[in-house]
Amino acid sequence: AQDLAKEMEKKFWNELQERLDDIKQNPLPYKYQQPELWWKSLRRATPEDFIQSPSTAISEDDFKKIFDTLMKWPDDFKPLKKVEKIIQDKIKLFNEEGKVDWATAELMAYGSLLLEGKNVRMSGQDVRRGTFSHRHAILRDEVADKSHSRLKNLPGGTGKFRIYNSFLSEYAVVGFEYGYAMATPNTLVLWEAQFGDFANGAQIIIDQFISSGEQKWNRMNGLVMLLPHGYEGQGPEHSSARMERMLQMCAELNMVVTNITTAANFFHVLRRQLTWPFRKPLIEFSPKANLRHPGSYSPAKDFMTGGFKEVIDDAFVKDPAAVKKVLFCSGKVYFDLADYQQKQDVQDTAIVRLEQIYPLPVEQLEQLYNKYNKATWFWVQEEPLNMGAASFLQMNLKSINYGVISRQPSASPATGFAKVHAQEQKDIIETAFGI
Repeated sequence: AQDLAKEMEKKFWNELQERLDDIKQNPLPYKYQQPELWWKSLRRATPEDFIQSPSTAISEDDFKKIFDTLMKWPDDFKPLKKVEKIIQDKIKLFNEEGKVDWATAELMAYGSLLLEGKNVRMSGQDVRRGTFSHRHAILRDEVADKSHSRLKNLPGGTGKFRIYNSFLSEYAVVGFEYGYAMATPNTLVLWEAQFGDFANGAQIIIDQFISSGEQKWNRMNGLVMLLPHGYEGQGPEHSSARMERMLQMCAELNMVVTNITTAANFFHVLRRQLTWPFRKPLIEFSPKANLRHPGSYSPAKDFMTGGFKEVIDDAFVKDPAAVKKVLFCSGKVYFDLADYQQKQDVQDTAIVRLEQIYPLPVEQLEQLYNKYNKATWFWVQEEPLNMGAASFLQMNLKSINYGVISRQPSASPATGFAKVHAQEQKDIIETAFGI
């Protein structure tokens, strides 16, 4: 009986080996599925890809087509009065000044992708309206309560625009959107936190997948995370998206971190996500109060030329040779610095904006360092010294000598007292120009 059992086992293993050998010699035909074909058309990124961004401009005809579509609705539709006024103000801004605000630039980026046949998907808490009442991607009829998607009737737009108000479980929603972006590399997939502070609810997904997935599993992903960030006196739970955490995880070109100040640059960075022949997660520290700051508005021509600007030089200073000090910064604090500079007509201090913090545009910064070669440089941030981009820059930006101006190191991201916040903010600006 034992011999029979051994013989049966040997026969079984021989049959398995014969079938394995046959499959190896005559492999079964395999037909790639559509997502696999999309990924096969892409390649891995190289350091050279980040020296300068590709052109992401659109034509004047497309600009007009998208803008006009966004600013009208069906004849039998009656939007809320307050929302109607907001849209009329956007039309007035364009007609009188030729400029576009942040929210319109964002929707125009989505519309431009729809014209290219690409889909856009967005989720997050209250994203249809926007937490700060700025986006208004979906309008509501104040009489019938029916909805109208402002990009639905875009002429020639073959792509689909999908936007969902998701529930307050960042871990679940970000995990789902990461998977969606994995399955559809030619779709712009975005998740917006209600406040950037709440992204810590998705920290497991950020740590295990977004920041390290390409290095661990050779799987690229183009998910966009919009994290509202900025010190405006709203307290420790509504000020910081924890930029320092994101930057600490940056290495090997694993993801892109931006803190953008202009509507056109935001437009271009969104389009760049699908223009690149590879995919990278994008972490954008988006504005809150400055969504409506006139300094963030962009002229129409900026949408029809060029691409994303990693660094923006100072256009206010008349004579670079007379500059004795350079304040380089990122995001909201720029507007506070620029307001002081322009009101006081400070011509010996230039303000340089670092719009992309990782991958760090070292060559562009070095060019400006040579341009302002007589100046003393300072990195200015409104975050405490142990937060924000300060420690990341001190570790990675070695070719430029600079000091750091910030809030004092703190265990909490921000104070809970409005008066203390205002004094701290004032001290940063006065130190920057007085030092």
